[in-house]
Amino acid sequence: MPFAAITYDIKPGFEAELTEIFGNFRRVRSDKVRTETGEEAGRILATAVFLRDDTMVRVIEYQGDLDAVARHMASQPGVREVEASLKPYLSRPRDTDTVEGFVATFRRSLLNTVAQISVRDAPPAA
Repeated sequence: MPFAAITYDIKPGFEAELTEIFGNFRRVRSDKVRTETGEEAGRILATAVFLRDDTMVRVIEYQGDLDAVARHMASQPGVREVEASLKPYLSRPRDTDTVEGFVATFRRSLLNTVAQISVRDAPPAA
């Protein structure tokens, strides 16, 4: 299962506030990711957020099409609330008020995958 990681450029010194924002996160309505026509395009399996100094990283484990995952996230009330709550703490603004802006920001913030290893990818033990 692939992982994606997106970065946020933040103002340092707000660790408690950022932790509270994500601590109050409302989960997405469903882990199933659907296209605009309702077809299943993937699933969001897990997310995690990491923070140090002026960098925050959100890691997403998913199945399916990453673009569809980004579009799905853009429409979720909890994600929209977090993005709005983060605005005062960002050192570089993010255009996430619309689905198109969120997806474009997601793509720009995406880290390149260098390596990804999981026991789920290993062949069964003999």
